[in-house]
Amino acid sequence: MSGSLLDASAVIGCPHGGRVAPATTPSGGVRLAGGVVATSAHSYVVTGCPHTVDRVPSPCVTVRWTAGGTGITVDGRSVLLDTSAAECFSAALVPQGPPVVQAAQRKVTVR
Repeated sequence: MSGSLLDASAVIGCPHGGRVAPATTPSGGVRLAGGVVATSAHSYVVTGCPHTVDRVPSPCVTVRWTAGGTGITVDGRSVLLDTSAAECFSAALVPQGPPVVQAAQRKVTVR
């Protein structure tokens, strides 16, 4: 598996244009270019999603990442890559599509 590491400064959006950000400021001992490397322990929220279903607002509000299988861990948790499987969800936990990673950190390759 290969991809770019996600950190606190990664630019991520929901599939409808909302902004994805860490729910709290990630902490941890491993940093990349000053930003904390994101792991499966971090949670993400979505703000500003304009998505509607039959003219009823149904915005994305959270993102769930599946980071297993990278083989790279920080503090015992798998790191998140821009290629890690993820899904945006509404408040009713309805899947709404994968997030869009627009910018991430350096490329890594796991063999």
